[in-house]
Formats: sequence, C-alpha cells, structure tokens
Amino acid sequence: MGVSLVCTGCGEQVDDEKALRCPGCDGPLELPEVVGSRPGPWVPGETLIERYKDFFPFANGRADLSLGEGFTPLVKLDGIGKRLGLSVLWGKNEGANPTWSFKDRGTLAGVIHALESGYSRIGTVSTGNMAASVAAYGAKAGLETVILVGRGLPREKLGPIAMYGARLIKVDGDYGRLYYESLRLAKDRNIAFINSDAPFRVAGSRTIAYEICEQLNFTVPDWVLIPVSAGGNFRGIARGFREFFLSGLIDKVPRLMAVQADGCSPVVRAFEEGSPKVDRFDSPHTVAHAIENPFPPSGNEVLRLVRENGWSCRAVSEDSILEACLGGLPGCLEGCRQRRPGRVGSVRSTSVDRERPQIHGGVRTARSDLGGKHTGKPRERFGPTVTRSARTEITPPSSPIVLLYLPFTYGRT
Repeated sequence: MGVSLVCTGCGEQVDDEKALRCPGCDGPLELPEVVGSRPGPWVPGETLIERYKDFFPFANGRADLSLGEGFTPLVKLDGIGKRLGLSVLWGKNEGANPTWSFKDRGTLAGVIHALESGYSRIGTVSTGNMAASVAAYGAKAGLETVILVGRGLPREKLGPIAMYGARLIKVDGDYGRLYYESLRLAKDRNIAFINSDAPFRVAGSRTIAYEICEQLNFTVPDWVLIPVSAGGNFRGIARGFREFFLSGLIDKVPRLMAVQADGCSPVVRAFEEGSPKVDRFDSPHTVAHAIENPFPPSGNEVLRLVRENGWSCRAVSEDSILEACLGGLPGCLEGCRQRRPGRVGSVRSTSVDRERPQIHGGVRTARSDLGGKHTGKPRERFGPTVTRSARTEITPPSSPIVLLYLPFTYGRT
C-alpha cells in the first residue's frame, strides 16, 4: 500500500506501515487524515469498506473477508431520554455486528491490511470481545491466529474465542502488560497484532461516526458518549466525525464524552486532576470488565483530544451501571459477566431490528488511488465550536440531540 503513518504524540511521520507505536516517543500511530466524497445510495450487499472506500487506502476492499459488519441500527431511546430530561436520545446498537461487538469494524480493516502487507499470522490482546472478533475474521481469511489473554480470564469467555480455532496463550499480568508483550512478539514472530489502538483498527472505528452522520441525514448530535478502555475506539470515532467535517459532509463536529467505570477510570482521573498524562490505575475492579484497562495505551491521546476540544470525561459508579441494566439500558452490559438469556439484565439479539439503517447519499465522485486526498499531519485539533459551510445541504435538528453510543454486547465480553 505504501501508506505512511503519523504519531499522535509527537506528530512525526513514520514510513513503516507495519509499525504499531512511534519509534521516537512510543506514542500511538494513525493513518493520515483523508478528505473523501459523499457516499452514494446504499447498494444491497455492499460492505463497510466498499461503502467508505474513499477513506481507506486499500487496493482491494476484499468483500470476501466481510462477515456483514457495520450498518448497525441507530435506536431511539425515548423512555430513557425522557427520564433524563433529554429532547432526543439515540443508541448506536453495535451488538448487531457479527461477533456482537464494534470490534468487527476494526478487525476487518486490520485483516485486510495484514494480507496486503504479506502477513500469514495475526493476533491480538483482549479481555474477550476483541479476541472473539479477531479469531472469527482470522478463520474467515485462513490466517493463523494467536490470542493473548490474562491467566485469570473466566472460562465462560474462552468458548467464543476457541470455537474459531485460534491459538490461545495465557499470560500473567493485566491488559496493559499483555499489550506491551504483544509488541515484542509482533517483531520477534512476524505477527500482525490487531490490538485495541492499532492504526488500521482505529481506522475501522471511524465508520461508526460515518454511519451516525448518514443515519441522521448528515446532521450531527450535540454529544456522543463513548465508553473508553484502551482509547482506540474513541480516537477512531473522533477522527471519523472530523473527516466528514473536512469533507464538507457535516457542518460541525459534535462534542464527545469519554466514559469510564469508577472502579477503573485512569483517563477520567487524569482529566479531573489536571494531570498532563494518564497514570496506571491501581487495583482496578469493575463489573464492566471489558473496559477494565488500568493503563490504556491510547489514554494520553484521548486525554489530549478531550482537553484541546473542550470535550468532557465522566466516571460512572458501579451502582449506576447495575441500575441501568435493571432499568432497561442494554448498552450497560458492555463488559459485564455473561448472563443466561432471559434472566434479568440480559438482552437477546433477536430483540433488536437487524435491518440496515436508512442511508442517505448522493453521487459518488472520483477518488484518489489511496482513498481520497490526504491532508497531512493531524495535529490540528477539532475545536469545541468548529463550524464551516458544507458543500451539501444540511438541515439542523429542530431541538438539541444527545446521542449515546452503546456497544450493546448483551453481556458477553
């Protein structure tokens, strides 16, 4: 592909597209910003990468590797919104993805990149969701797949990973320690690790923002709330909104809120204490296991994005998480222990409309060979009151919209 990466920490260009961290400052890497065209009308059978091909640098969208990820419903949460005193509240149901997680978006992008880069093995570090996703897509692509998990991972989380034939390796230590161990293995064993903040995984997460814009007819909500673990998904969603804004498809970038559990909230703590960097969170413990990451590899970048753009961070108590589960907010189950279908706090996948959301589009224009026009290093931040004249007609909402991004994983992590 010949794509250079950019360090989110020091802004330096890294010409090695296989790199996972900046060789200079150890900051997370990302693809250069892209300006693309408005997607056309949705075509039956169109894959996520095909729809947003202007924004990806792939020579081939590899529809044969897709498991039907993306195009997830945007659910209107009238009852909860009314109780909270909000004019409009939506939930992005990411549990409708093939392995019940938003991770499938980034996994597909990571697998395509691995194949185009000549890898025969892929891997990841995970507490559950990402492991199942990488194992599933690795099986689809016929790639040997290596999964690093903590030695204390509950047995109920092993089944959804092992069923795809992946090689499971139990390692001592928390997620942060496993992450850095995987960087060593990536070099020593020539494995493409598609970790939580790998550049192409983050690129896949941009599609969440793209879809939200399309589902709201190219208007944007006032706020988007995003659960934060490693931080890569937050970065991807933020970048997605910015790229649609730079492409003239929306007239502003919404404000984002990073949400963590009280029992493991390193980013929120740094934000509230005014610390310049995120420190390790000692003795983490929360029912939301999937976001129990005591030292997030993209934590500093999330902190920087929040501060420089006037966004916000919030920590949620364990009681509030459980109360939300019992009160009918399925998204709260992201990270909770597996529950048997039909019991209190569980949600079955059949309870949500799996149809494609309505996509509004225009005529696709020509794109460059590398997926659109690169704008250079992404050091210019979004700004809390960013506005511009869009090239497309934008109809503002009649009242403020608050959008809640919900993984909706139905209790499985």
